[in-house]
Amino acid sequence: MAEATRHDAWQAGDSYDLYMGRWSRQIAPPFLDWLDPAEGLDWLEVGCGTGALSAAILARCNPRSQVSIDPSEGFLAKARANVPDKRVAFLAGDAQALAVESGSKDMVVSALVLNFVPDRQKSLAEMRRVARPGATIGFYVWDYPGGGVEFMRAFWTAATALDPGAIDLTEDRRFPFCTRDGLTDLAEKAGLGSVDCTRIEAPAVFKDFEDYWHPFTLGAGPAPGYCMSLDPAARQRLMERLRDSLPRGEGGSIPLKTRAWAVKAKVRR
Repeated sequence: MAEATRHDAWQAGDSYDLYMGRWSRQIAPPFLDWLDPAEGLDWLEVGCGTGALSAAILARCNPRSQVSIDPSEGFLAKARANVPDKRVAFLAGDAQALAVESGSKDMVVSALVLNFVPDRQKSLAEMRRVARPGATIGFYVWDYPGGGVEFMRAFWTAATALDPGAIDLTEDRRFPFCTRDGLTDLAEKAGLGSVDCTRIEAPAVFKDFEDYWHPFTLGAGPAPGYCMSLDPAARQRLMERLRDSLPRGEGGSIPLKTRAWAVKAKVRR
């Protein structure tokens, strides 16, 4: 397995939800507000994860139908538990080969997953195929190159100071296209029209250091996987470096932020 991906643990839904899901849920509502869809539409969500965007669609958009797919059975199980709503069908599926009828969806969306798809152009081509003429395709990813996930950037800054070889595992190295220009270019090359891109930001405040550190010890995701690959002494040094370097707010809280780039486009008629 490639060094850059061997720490990606995508089956542990509970652990990943604690690591990223709680922050993903804050980005979904402003993304949907920006899309400003009508009610009563047919939706497809590509890469639903643990259900952050799924829940927001149901709560804010009143879809006529909603199908949310993901390749991870662990994530699907967590999504079904998080979103017990009979209006949505959570199904196993591949973003690069959607088992969905062509021209059948009004809204095709994807949250924080496109960077993990091996062939992004193939995935966007599939999204375009299943969309009706005039439909909206929307997606968002974290601003990794710009340090948009501050708690993750702080982790890797500390980790690479202690282990320079870890730099090849960092998300900014792995996903350099996650910028305004990179994502706009991706959508335009996929043949989408009226492409627009915006920044979405949200706070990520940890109540204390334990609240920050614990998700990294659960092994679900690249940074937690790397953390748990360390021997105990190295992991202790990393923990101490982070504890001493993170900002502190009122009551020992750790005030950080997240930032994502969101894209919306139209399928040409």
